[in-house]
Amino acid sequence: MGLIFDRDSSKLYESWTKSKHGRVIDKMVEECVFTLLDPKPGERVLDIGCGDGNHLLMFNRLGLDISGIDASDYMISRARERLGKKCTLKTGMAEDLPFDDNEFDIAVLINTLEFLDDPMDALIEAGRVARRKIFVGVLNSLSWFGVNKRFHGYFSKSIFRNIRFYSLWELKSYMKRAFGEVPIQWRCARVNPPFLTGTGTTSSEGGRFSRCPFGSFLGLSATMQYRLRTEQHPLEVTLGRIGV
Repeated sequence: MGLIFDRDSSKLYESWTKSKHGRVIDKMVEECVFTLLDPKPGERVLDIGCGDGNHLLMFNRLGLDISGIDASDYMISRARERLGKKCTLKTGMAEDLPFDDNEFDIAVLINTLEFLDDPMDALIEAGRVARRKIFVGVLNSLSWFGVNKRFHGYFSKSIFRNIRFYSLWELKSYMKRAFGEVPIQWRCARVNPPFLTGTGTTSSEGGRFSRCPFGSFLGLSATMQYRLRTEQHPLEVTLGRIGV
């Protein structure tokens, strides 16, 4: 189950997302989602662990049919205030989604796995409800950002005290166990330490995202594939009229 946000924990999370560094990470998320998912207007997307709806607003701007689920009644109420009737919102667990198989084209877990005790059940459920692609975005355990936040989390009241960071290899292993041998793409974005730049700015070889696995934010997408395919054969026998 993991951490379920209440008023106090949501304030800690919000204070980070609204910080200079948090805003840079959020911009990375949007660019990474667009690159790896290539979402089409009208596609159905489920945001698992949607929080107060920040990423749902992004998907709405892209013209998608949006739905969100979160374990926190408090966060769902905040998301409903922001999104109104633009979105279908439900309170529920990532490990037991109240949706039908293949109900959505895309399922996303953005900064969700970090707060779960066991990511496998959540990933398996995402694979069950998504028809086309799944996107997972996490904070990187092998980045300067990950090391720094884990260290400070031990000594201060921080949302990072309660979360789990992931490496690229760890997350790819989880996704392969959950989805099988499906195509997986990934990108990584780096935030330069403030003591080098004065601000948390992004950089990478050839652009904002790179194939270097030590950046602050990891984005991975899995393309769903049907494991059973039926073959259509032409009917070779001519049927006579009934009753003849």
